[in-house]
This record gives sequence, C-alpha cells and structure tokens, in this order.
Amino acid sequence: MKIGPKFKIAKRLGAPIFEKTQSQKFELSLARGGRRGNRRPGQMSDYKRQLIEKQKMRFTYGITEKQLRRYVDEAVAKEGHQPVTILMDRLERRLDNVIYRMGLAKTRRLARQIVSHGHIIVNGKRLNVPSHKVRTGDVITVREGSRQSALFVNLADTHEAAGVPAWVSFDAKKLEGTVKGAPVYNPAETLFDPEQVMEFYSR
Repeated sequence: MKIGPKFKIAKRLGAPIFEKTQSQKFELSLARGGRRGNRRPGQMSDYKRQLIEKQKMRFTYGITEKQLRRYVDEAVAKEGHQPVTILMDRLERRLDNVIYRMGLAKTRRLARQIVSHGHIIVNGKRLNVPSHKVRTGDVITVREGSRQSALFVNLADTHEAAGVPAWVSFDAKKLEGTVKGAPVYNPAETLFDPEQVMEFYSR
C-alpha cells in the first residue's frame, strides 16, 4: 500500500502513527499547531472525527480501505460477540502484525516486507501473504535460507523480549515463535478509537 508523506499525514490525524513521527520533534509540531488556533476536538463534526479514527487505524496497520471494510463487515456479521473485539482480533492476527509483535521487525511496514519476500514459515509452510490470519498454536519461524540475512543475523543481540505481548512468544536464538492465545485488546495501547471506526462504517 502506497503511503504519502508520513509526517504530514500524522500531523493531519493528530497522532504519531508512523515510526518516524514517534519523536519529540513531532510532539512539538503538534503543540505548535494547537497554539496557532486549530479547531478544538469538541468543535469537530461526528463524521470528521470518525473519519480521522478510521484513517488512524488504517495507517497503523498498513491496510487498504477495502481490507478494513471487509474486516468490519466480518466483525458485525459475527453474532454473539462484541464487534470491536472481533475487529481488533482480526487486525492483530494478521501475519505481518504478529511478526511485528514478536519483535522480528521494528515496524509493521518492515514486517509486511519480510512476509512478502518469503522469509517466513508458518507450521512448516512458506507464506508470503501479509494478511494471512494466524491461529492459536501456529508456529512461526524464519526460513532456513533467510537466517543469514542482515534482517535476522544479529536479532538475538538486539531483540527486545520485554515488548512481546503475552499472547505470543518468540525465541530470538531459534528465530521461532508461537501464537499462544487470543490477542488482548487494550484501549490504552492504541492511537485510535475502534468504536468510532465502527460508527463510521455503520452510516
């Protein structure tokens, strides 16, 4: 998915949704914008607020409008469950996101490239589809022929185990991870409001 100038997009959406905008420089830029008289959030229309939250979600996970619409439709169609929980579960279970969560890649964009280039094996099968839905119990490894790549050769020394969520595990020396359970949605950890996203698509 082609993305425009990340700094401008993040500033327009008011959130550091890209790695390059997760900096003090960006925070200061947002603060200066607010002092110049930007409209307060309370003055924003419901539609615009929902649109912004939808865009934040899209850019956070690096997905297309068509993909997000499909995920939302699937979440709404599943009876007996909270749509927001189902939507977040589907986003988190994308193979590229799981690679990112395991710490195999510093960004979801890099994780998507790693999968697309065929570096990843899931349950013994080579996969190159970033949107592949992983399931509990899936074993994810780096392909034998890719282990000497600059992407992985020093991973055991640089891997940050503390950042790996409890629902996945990863052994940086073996370059192998497991999906241990269902993703846990924590509103405090997201830069967007999925409730607003659901409202956007319910119009």
